[in-house]
Amino acid sequence: MFYYVLKYVLLGPLLRLLFRPRIEGLEHIPAEGAAIVAGNHLSFSDHFLMPAIIKRRITFLAKAEYFTGPGIKGRLTAFFFRSAGQIPVDRSGKEAGQAAIREGLGVLSEQELLGIYPEGTRSHDGRLYKGKVGVAVMAIRAQVPVVPCAMVGTFEIQPPGQVLPRIRRVTIRFGEPLDFSRYAGLENQKAAVRAVTDEIMYAILGLSGQEYVDRYAAEVKAEQAKAAPARKFPRPRR
Repeated sequence: MFYYVLKYVLLGPLLRLLFRPRIEGLEHIPAEGAAIVAGNHLSFSDHFLMPAIIKRRITFLAKAEYFTGPGIKGRLTAFFFRSAGQIPVDRSGKEAGQAAIREGLGVLSEQELLGIYPEGTRSHDGRLYKGKVGVAVMAIRAQVPVVPCAMVGTFEIQPPGQVLPRIRRVTIRFGEPLDFSRYAGLENQKAAVRAVTDEIMYAILGLSGQEYVDRYAAEVKAEQAKAAPARKFPRPRR
């Protein structure tokens, strides 16, 4: 119930007024039935803007940290995500990934829309990174279409580390649904799920126009974080 209050009364109208999103391809979202909406992830604002413009309810798999943050900000964030019916996902290993897939399949079994960011984390530099295969496993196993989505301009309004977004117009594009019925029964085949994931990421890339990096974003972030102290405090020359 509170989901619709947020969407149509409290948050949705305000977001539309402030960011005046250009919406392209909204007709590609199925009017009924289960489907996955797979998008790029550039900003914390993505969590609010995309659901605000989709007419149907959409449930996202959200990282567990959003539900366990400290302080007033953490409690408010957790309250929002719980009230919006979002599902916490532990991203700390293979078993956690399997749990996320089970949760996602549960949403799809109820003939609802499932939202997912295949990159697994926000882009730290505005580029599009390699997708994780969980989205492919769910699409194949549930035999549902995947609607690619591109958020354009959200990195500029709220890059990582910026608390309040800049007020600037953004674009949200949806592509034609992707049908993976030809892969039925192959959700446990590595080559099949990789091919499906790459096709989804290619569709997102075509909508977003981002530079693509054939590596996982989390790996690149970890490498840069590890290298940061060395750049800040270089070793003295001998």
